[in-house]
This record gives sequence, C-alpha cells and structure tokens, in this order.
Amino acid sequence: MLPSHRYYYLHNFQRALDWIAERYGDLLHGSEQAFLAQFAQLPRPSQALMVRLLMRRGPWFLAGKLAYGEIADIPGAAAPLLALGWLDAGHPMDLQELFALHTKPELLRLFAGAPIHAGQRKALMHQALQPLHQVPQAYGAWNPQAPGAAWRVMVGELCERFRLMFFGNLHQDWSEFVLADLGVFRYETVPLEATSRAFRSRADVDCYLALHACRRALDEGQEIDVLLQSAARCTSANPWLEQRRAKVLLRIGQACERAQDWARAEQAYAQSTYPGARHRRIRVYEHMQRLADAMALAQAAQADPESDEEAQRVARMLPRLCRGLGLGAAARGASRAPAVAQLRMDLELDASAESSAVEYVLRDHWHSEAAPVFYVENALINSLFGLLCWKAVFAPLPGAFFHPFQGGPADLGAPDFAARRAPLFDACLARLDDGSWREAIRQCFADKQGLQSPFVFWGVLTEPLLALALDCIPAEHLKRLFARLLRNVQANRTGFPDLVRFWPAERRYELVEVKAPGDKLQDNQIRWLQYCAAQDIPVRVCHVQWRRQPAGQITCASAFEDAPRRDRRLHQ
Repeated sequence: MLPSHRYYYLHNFQRALDWIAERYGDLLHGSEQAFLAQFAQLPRPSQALMVRLLMRRGPWFLAGKLAYGEIADIPGAAAPLLALGWLDAGHPMDLQELFALHTKPELLRLFAGAPIHAGQRKALMHQALQPLHQVPQAYGAWNPQAPGAAWRVMVGELCERFRLMFFGNLHQDWSEFVLADLGVFRYETVPLEATSRAFRSRADVDCYLALHACRRALDEGQEIDVLLQSAARCTSANPWLEQRRAKVLLRIGQACERAQDWARAEQAYAQSTYPGARHRRIRVYEHMQRLADAMALAQAAQADPESDEEAQRVARMLPRLCRGLGLGAAARGASRAPAVAQLRMDLELDASAESSAVEYVLRDHWHSEAAPVFYVENALINSLFGLLCWKAVFAPLPGAFFHPFQGGPADLGAPDFAARRAPLFDACLARLDDGSWREAIRQCFADKQGLQSPFVFWGVLTEPLLALALDCIPAEHLKRLFARLLRNVQANRTGFPDLVRFWPAERRYELVEVKAPGDKLQDNQIRWLQYCAAQDIPVRVCHVQWRRQPAGQITCASAFEDAPRRDRRLHQ
C-alpha cells in the first residue's frame, strides 16, 4: 500500500532538493541552481511527470505508454519540460536504445523485410541488424508511423549528482522516502546541522562520480591500463574518498589476478592501501617468481600486520617463501592451529527430513527446555554490542551522518571509526563494570525496536534469546568479545560461531561452530575460535556425521533470511 497522498513522490523529491539547496548551495553550478529554481516554478503535473521519469529506468520513454492516475494530460505535462530541454523528442537514438523501448513483436513489424525472424531472441535480432544500422537517428526516423513521440530525459546526470549529494552514495535512491513513509525502514533520529553534508567540495563530488564510473567500467570489461590511469587521476585529500579509490584499485587488481595478468595486478595492489591489498601483492610476487620481493613484503607485514587476517595469511605464506628461497623453516606460531584442533567434537546424527541445514539439525537435536539452543551466527554478539553501544554508534560526529535515511554512520568502515568515538565507547563499555549493562541493553531493546542499525538483527534477537543471553553470558566475556569487534569492525563483524547453547539453571553458555561432512573452517571463523579459546570463552567446533544418507541435500545455513536489508547493503 502506497502513501495516501497521490503526489507523495513529488513531495519527497522536493524535500531532497530543498535539503541540497540548503546544504550544498556553495557547490552548485549555474545549471544546477537554475534547475532548482525552474523546477519550483513548474506546474504540478509537469513536476510530477519529471520525477516519475527520473525514478524509472531510462533515459528513453515512449510517450504513448506513459500512464499515471494523478497526471491526467501527459502531453500537456511534458510541454514545459520539452521547452526547458529537460525532455528531448529529437535526440539521436542508437539501435540498442530502440530495442530497449520495444517488444520483439513490435521490432518485427518495425523491421519488416529485414533479415530477422520471430524465432530469434532479441539479442540475435540486434546482432543481425547492427551492421545495417550503425548511425543513431531520431525516433521519428526509426519509426515514421509511430503514434507518439519518444522522449529522452536530458537531466538524468544532473539529478544523479543531486542524488549522490543527498545520500552520500549511489546505492540508495528516491525509493528510500517511500520505504520510510510505509514504515518498511525506520531510522534513528540523529541531530543534523545545516552544515551536515557528505562532501566538502565540488571536487569531492566529481571524484566520487569518477570512481563510480571507473568501477562500472571495470565490470563492463574496460581495458586495465585505462582503468589504472582513471584511478590515478582520482586522488583526493578526503580520507573517505581515498579509501574508496583504494578499494577500486583492489578490485582492479583482483580482476587482473583472475586474468593471470600478474604485472598489472602488482601495479594495482602497489597503489592500493585498502585492507588485503598487501597480502595479495605478496601472492602476485610469488606468481611472478619475485620471491625476494615477496619475502621482504611478507616480513614487513609480519612485523606490523594491518589486521588479524593479514597476520594469519602471512603466517601461511612465510614457510612456503622460505622453502622457495632455500631458507630455514619459518615459525608458524602465529597460526595457533592446535588451539582450534583442541576445540573439535564429533557427533553422529540422523539426517532430518524437515530441515536442509546442518545447523538446524544439530540445534533441534540439542534443544530442550532445560538447555535451549539458538541458531545465531553473527547476530547475537553483534546485536548485544549494538544495543549497549547505541549512543556511540549513532553519535552525530562530523562526517558520520548527513541525511535522515542512514542506518548507521558513513564512516563505519574507516580505520579510525572506533578511535574517533573512543570516549563514547569507553562510557558504554564501562556499564559492563558497574553492573548496569543488562538494564541498558534491555532499555535500548525496548526504545529502539525495529530501527535500522549496522549491528542489531531485530529479526533474530527475540526477547527469550535476549533474556537468556543477559542471564548466562558474563560481562567479562562480553567485554572481551566487544574489544575484538572494535579492533576491526568491518572484518570482525562476521565469523562468529553458528549456535549458542544455554544452561539457565547454571547460568552458563557455549558457542558452537557447526560443520557438515566435508566442510572446512573459514579463515574468519578460525580467528574468532582462536581468540575465544585464548580468552577462556566457552567455544567448540562440532563436526556432524550422518548415520544414514539423507534423502535431500544437507546444506549449511549461511545467512539470515529475516536480517534487515540495510545490514546487508549499508557499506557497499
């Protein structure tokens, strides 16, 4: 059910324009200032038609196929837009764009007598016609008998820039307003000053758009040299944008690795400071037989690892590099594999016909009223952290929040995320020492129920689960878990064990990673298991074997169907 106001989308778009004018007026060019002023003066039907088209996939639209209940006269609404040049009925159109506008039967009529037939897919029809129609032309020339015009939206790029400036990203769109109006997504209210904005300068906006275009070109198969040159031109003094550039370079390097283009992969990784680029560069040096360079970089990483993941990977590389260079065996203490091996238990079960995930089979096998078991994976510890530290996560720091549709701070993935909020996190975590943490978490659970958060899984964290967790997990254990989470939020939000077992009468618990036959522990899971074992946090790995061959495929559950969409897409 859509909002009752028939021009709801127009109202929301105007809100965004007003927001941009208030916060970004100093960054707008004359054409953008003119758009804001001219849009406000348009008749409402023309405004509505413009926004309707901007919210759809374009840029071409057949006038005769447009129908909106609140816009009675589509041609009349379009007239002012055509006069302003925001719509264009005479713009050249290429064959691919023409194909996007028409169905296959329509194209067969349009190209009657051409070497195409109804048995072909549209892609094959286009392939057959392309050599014969390489010059773009107006829609009227393509289809002289057309009953109506085809309009091209000419302000799409301008409004994409507005969308970027408002949201601070291009993965959110104008539908966020509608989803909020419907109550599908609800957001924390964070105080926003008039100066709250994602970009400091117009150059920042241009840099973001250039990086976005570079990433899109990578996906489309653009030449690597061109992409590397484009990324090199996108340097910025803005740390947030530099991190985005480093990530694009990492993606270019990965694409080169897949193509076994080691020289260009090395070039991309050498320019990238994104986490993971260094250990990938070491691996590329190995492929290039530059073992001395690989060893030098590995030793530098070993001396000052950027993360637990890098330390883990380098510990595996060093023995191989030592062998390749004819050196003595390197110490493998960093891997601490024996600690994980000691956590193993084996269990033989009958396969369940009702569940396809081994985690659920084991959960049901163990579960009882006296010892309840829950499948939580990454949800439980993250949610407890998010509830206890809600005020720190949603603190209105500069550069963290700049529009009302944010499910978390924009700098969540920044290396200094925790450091910038250190006093706030310290205050939240101090509740674990003074005994007030249970009440703080319960109160936040009640007050913030359903609000978007990068940590809280509302669909998983039920009241019974929360009550058991607060009663059975000691504050000291939570402190240790949260400490590692804060060391690297992006990397350490995942890899938690699958199940949590509770013994309420004894006020104790255990975390359990579950593995089906043939499954192996992932690196991030190993890191959490090692940490828990070292910190005396009760954890084990249960390897399940089947007494009889299951009738269907037994899989591992790897994600929560009911986890908030925002949790999955917030930091793309």
